[in-house]
Amino acid sequence: MSILLAGGAGYIGSHTAVELINRGYDVIIADNLSNSYELVIDRIEKISGKRPKFYKVDTRSEDFERVFKENNIDILVDFAAYKAVGDSVKNPIKYYDNNLFSLINTLKLMDKYDVKKIVFSSSATVYGVVEEKHLPVKEDYPRTSVNPYGSTKVMGEQILEDLYNADDSYSIAILRYFNPIGAHESGLIGEESTGIPANIMPYMTKVALGELPYLNVFGDDYDTKDGTGVRDYIHVLDLASGHVNAIEKLLEGGFGLQHINLGTGKGYSVYELIEAFSKASGIDIAYKVCPRRPGDAAVSYADSTKASKVLGWTTKYDIYDMCRDSWNWQKQNPNGYEG
Repeated sequence: MSILLAGGAGYIGSHTAVELINRGYDVIIADNLSNSYELVIDRIEKISGKRPKFYKVDTRSEDFERVFKENNIDILVDFAAYKAVGDSVKNPIKYYDNNLFSLINTLKLMDKYDVKKIVFSSSATVYGVVEEKHLPVKEDYPRTSVNPYGSTKVMGEQILEDLYNADDSYSIAILRYFNPIGAHESGLIGEESTGIPANIMPYMTKVALGELPYLNVFGDDYDTKDGTGVRDYIHVLDLASGHVNAIEKLLEGGFGLQHINLGTGKGYSVYELIEAFSKASGIDIAYKVCPRRPGDAAVSYADSTKASKVLGWTTKYDIYDMCRDSWNWQKQNPNGYEG
């Protein structure tokens, strides 16, 4: 059974590749390495004992067709997207070009080569800013977006829905992630964090290494338990297993098109995350309170009931595990995959 991971050398894709290989699947990775490294393929092999077939290719290009020509693909998982919210605000065309044209080209090739099953990486950003009375947020909450990255995910979901409405022989799982952190317990793969990180966990690990002076805490005056923003952090290994469960459900047939949240259903504040990381690493994290960022919600966490019912999926790791594994990865790879 061959699974094609488009953008599979990235953070979530690499962990999903390991989980798929461990469950006996043949994995093919297509990635242009614009946001990842070929060394990841070596690391996947080292962890799993099997090397995935790798194509260095842009999924928007004509060359991507070679992957379909040379392989009998059963399911495609689409990880091929830029994902930094702040960068998307500064460079919106870059995000619309990459995230949407890669999906459209992929769907054209799937149609041509009769690949009818796809798992799409979406995001909790499609919910925009959710009022607290609607938390934990369910999949039927109206879609909106407050940034270009989120807009590409809203549009991507709409494209897939329109495709399914035109041809219901497709099986489509749209997975909406919340806030992935953590790393593989081996410390061989994790979230790349060269330069100034956009996400809180790699930023915090850089502070722990002494490469950055302090963590910016954006707002401590929210109406939350300690005044800081609350988010649903999920271990990347739990996220990977959610993808594999979705793949297995698609293979069973009769799935149709479904939107599914992947989160723990628990919200942790920024201060709680700092405390957990300090405990896991043995290092006190310096932080500085800054003004709130425009568009940031006070609280966001998932209702994961559907994932449990439909996918038979539950999370295994807690906030301490996430922090411990993030720190283990960063300690072993202080410069990320660059050495």
